[in-house]
Amino acid sequence: MSSLRADVWRQYGRYSPSLAFKAFLTLRNFRPIATLRMCQAARLGGLGGRIALPFLKLLHRMATQLAGIDFSWQTEVGPGFAITHGWGMVINPGARIGSNVTLFHGVTLGQRDRIAADGTRTSECPVIEDEVWIGPHAIIVGGVRIGRGSRIGGGAFVTEDVPPYSVVAGNPSTIVKSGCTPDVMNPAPLAVQAASTVSGRALTE
Repeated sequence: MSSLRADVWRQYGRYSPSLAFKAFLTLRNFRPIATLRMCQAARLGGLGGRIALPFLKLLHRMATQLAGIDFSWQTEVGPGFAITHGWGMVINPGARIGSNVTLFHGVTLGQRDRIAADGTRTSECPVIEDEVWIGPHAIIVGGVRIGRGSRIGGGAFVTEDVPPYSVVAGNPSTIVKSGCTPDVMNPAPLAVQAASTVSGRALTE
C-alpha cells in the first residue's frame, strides 16, 4: 500500500480513489499530508518531476496555512499518518515520523541545539517510531526517540527517550505506564517490509 493510500485508510478505515479525492477536498487536516506526499513524489521524478515541484510546494504551503500548522514538505513521514484537529501543530523538518502515527493539535516536534564551549552548534530533532499517539499540546524536543506504540499525554514535555509501549505524561514528563496497547484508529494494513520505511531507516542510524 502506498503512503497516500495508507493515509486515506487512517481517515476512513478503507481506501478508494474516490475517498482520496473526498479527503483532499473536504478534510483540512488531510490536505497537508497529501501535498507533502505529492511534493516528495515530484522530487523523486513522479507527478511531473522537478518541473511541477515549485507549484506543488506552493500548494503545500497553502494547505498548511489553511490548516493552521507548520509542517515542511521535506519532513520524513511514514505511511498511515493522521493529524487530528491540527491547529497550532509545529513539526521541525528534521523530525522523522514512522508509520501509523497520530498527532493532535498543538503538538511540537522541535529542534534542540547544543552549543559547545568553542561555539560549535549541534542540532538534534526527534524520531517518532511506528504506532505512536501524541496528545494535544505535547512538546517533544531534541534528539529523543519515542518508542513504538507509545502514547504521549496532552501537555507532556519530553526531552528524554521513551521506551516502546509506554504512556508518558507531565511536565517534566514521566513514564506512568509500561506495556500499553498502541492507540491507532483505523490502522493502515502495511506490509511488513514497507511498514517502517521512515522509522526503520532511522532505527539503523
